[in-house]
Amino acid sequence: MSGPTPDTPKARQPIESKAQLIDELASGCKPKAAWRIGTEHEKFPFLTDTLAPVPYHGARSIKALLEGLRDRFGWTGVQEGENIIALSDPNGLGNVSLEPGGQFELSGAPLSSVHETCEEVHEHLSQVREIGDRLGIGFLGLGASPVWSRAETPVMPKGRYGIMAPYMDKVGKYGRDMMFRTCTVQVNLDFSSEADMVKKLRVSLALQPVATALFANSPFLDGKPNGFLSFRSEVWRDTDNQRSGMLPFAFEPGMGFERYVDYALDVPMYFVMREGKYINTAGESFRAFLEGRLPQLPGEKPVMKDWADHLTTIFPEVRLKKYLEMRGADSGPWRSLCALPAFWVGLLYDQPALDAAWDLVKDWTADERQALRDNVPRLALGATIRGRTVREIAAEALKLARAGLDARSIQGCKGRLESGFLDTLDETVATGKTAAENLLALYHGSWQGDVNRVFRDFAY
Repeated sequence: MSGPTPDTPKARQPIESKAQLIDELASGCKPKAAWRIGTEHEKFPFLTDTLAPVPYHGARSIKALLEGLRDRFGWTGVQEGENIIALSDPNGLGNVSLEPGGQFELSGAPLSSVHETCEEVHEHLSQVREIGDRLGIGFLGLGASPVWSRAETPVMPKGRYGIMAPYMDKVGKYGRDMMFRTCTVQVNLDFSSEADMVKKLRVSLALQPVATALFANSPFLDGKPNGFLSFRSEVWRDTDNQRSGMLPFAFEPGMGFERYVDYALDVPMYFVMREGKYINTAGESFRAFLEGRLPQLPGEKPVMKDWADHLTTIFPEVRLKKYLEMRGADSGPWRSLCALPAFWVGLLYDQPALDAAWDLVKDWTADERQALRDNVPRLALGATIRGRTVREIAAEALKLARAGLDARSIQGCKGRLESGFLDTLDETVATGKTAAENLLALYHGSWQGDVNRVFRDFAY
């Protein structure tokens, strides 16, 4: 979940027309040589002796963790009032931020290869482990918090969350669970033109449930199985349907930057920032703001920073900014954090792979795509569409992704190609068992019903 947009001269530019918003999205178009890969992942910090969540304040705390990373590795602290709430790279390459319940997020730099993104993940995990070991703090990569109740989960001191949480209660069943008890891994990818964006958006929306199944890793909640293989994915089915989902309009004739702007304008607002303070505008219309009719700021029109902030509060399965964000996967072990960018880069950054992926999904109807999305959280690889299992479709998609990565022919350590990062997903398809199903087997087997073992056996 993104934080507020940096305050720059461009960000302060007044918005005079909808055309500016369309042009802003279109400015993301880049030649293929300039395409980059940005990987983000979240994880749950925990106290290694008690397995309790980590509070914001105290000797062993989120604040101490952020300060330790800042002082040891040269990050720049980002403040909200008196509280350090994020870290930024002084060279503008990536940042570390906090999710509402203290989930620790790396938002990586835009990099050229999956090898580089994986090295970045490794370096980040090494840093947080070094500081965490000093503080008695460990980190768990899982899609949902396995044991802590919402009441036990700390609340980070960020103003936007105080606005979002009460509004979430009005518009869905799982809003607070999404905020405080889930973790994801996502990858952000570029496009060359409006037509390229549309094709990539359609392919990635249709195949997002396949990625959800491949990365399903959230079978526990409140200390016991929750009935799902990806509870994190199930949460998004009833969080706030006005700002989430499969974007059926993206498959309709005329789809482009303007159509997405019209969609975003109709997603209810959460807040506006003025002088570092959050103004609660939950439920209000950005269209009204554009016309100077926002009740909280009568007569005032938005600036580009307001629009950028608003886009961060929209949560579809694939989100369009000046790049595309793949948002369907549970967080997981180190290998899966590298496998996700490999999967999507292979499918979307090679034209033959992208064309073949479109051929795979282009005849699916909106109802079929939605049914697949609805069934995957519980069934994962066992869900079906048009008589085919997700396991079968995943196998085909992985072949396309592997071919796409091999065509890039980018070598890493010892001449290894990027396609090697898909090996863990090939194993999942070959066995037919997701990470969630493997965890459940341990729970019913050697763990003897003790979910706490996940902290000991699967911490980074």
